[in-house]
Amino acid sequence: MRSFASDNNSGVHPSVMQAIVDANKDHCIGYGDDMWTEKALQKLKHLFGDMAEVFFVFNGTGANALALQAAMSTYHCVLAASTAHIAVDECGAPEFMSGSSLKAIPTPDGKLKPDHINPWISYLGVEHHSQPKVVYISQCTEMGTVYSIDEIKALTDFAHSHQMYVHMDGARLANAAAALGKSFKEISLDCGIDILSFGGTKNGMMMGEAVITFRKELAEHMKYIRKQSAQLCSKMRYLSAQFIAYLENDLWLHNAQHANRMAQYLREEMLAVHPFIFTQATDANILLVKLPKHFIEQLLRKHFFYIWNESQGEIRLVTSWDTTEDDIKAFIEELRKLI
Repeated sequence: MRSFASDNNSGVHPSVMQAIVDANKDHCIGYGDDMWTEKALQKLKHLFGDMAEVFFVFNGTGANALALQAAMSTYHCVLAASTAHIAVDECGAPEFMSGSSLKAIPTPDGKLKPDHINPWISYLGVEHHSQPKVVYISQCTEMGTVYSIDEIKALTDFAHSHQMYVHMDGARLANAAAALGKSFKEISLDCGIDILSFGGTKNGMMMGEAVITFRKELAEHMKYIRKQSAQLCSKMRYLSAQFIAYLENDLWLHNAQHANRMAQYLREEMLAVHPFIFTQATDANILLVKLPKHFIEQLLRKHFFYIWNESQGEIRLVTSWDTTEDDIKAFIEELRKLI
């Protein structure tokens, strides 16, 4: 069934699938000592710069957990928006694996700003409190909003002035880069990001993410943390080959641009049917919109999506690299029947 539930539900791009098939030849040394991994690492270093250290992992939760383990001790805490993936969708994995605590901060749009962080600064140096050490942001956010470059710089400048790191969850980094018309480096390292979870699974890859560090001290023990956290892939070539295909010929960009365009098209078509209330800007490929309860019930009979806030009648619709205009037209046709 075609759906707007999640970009995780989409298939694998043919170029990525072919790359996996092409890598499935003969034997090669495991755990990353292979030509595919070397090529993928060099491609990412070319994009982010030589100071970037790259560690491939299986999934986004693993990437976030590894990044936070590298950046924190057990007496530290990470500050995140209350809608952040690490706060609501990772079963406490970052806290469990790092031994640190998480402070969830309510925000209207999923974005953290210096004013959200400032109240926690009084905890610094006080032995009775967990010490704020990392600010976590998602780019794009879980609410479909995208941080501007100025917003990220303001946050990193503030965090660094208080000896805190900033970790960016880039599960949808490609969608953000496409929306801003910027490179990966311009919206991460150049903005002061210290450590990045670099995603591809939501944008055409089968599986696999990367933890990318931009500070030497954060990379120092990462290979041991990755192994201990069961995130070291023995047959690494099958992860690495995907990244090669994903990054070649700007496949990542074409996929993300398409997903973003489909989100705008879906929003426009819905508004053409009725002036529905969209609760957030549709900056990339996620839409949050309010519908009457009976609309939701009827639409779910043929189109799978998630209810974001049941009490408010708010649903989430997500487009992906393989969403088609026909998918949207079918959804709109069902919606029109309910008006």
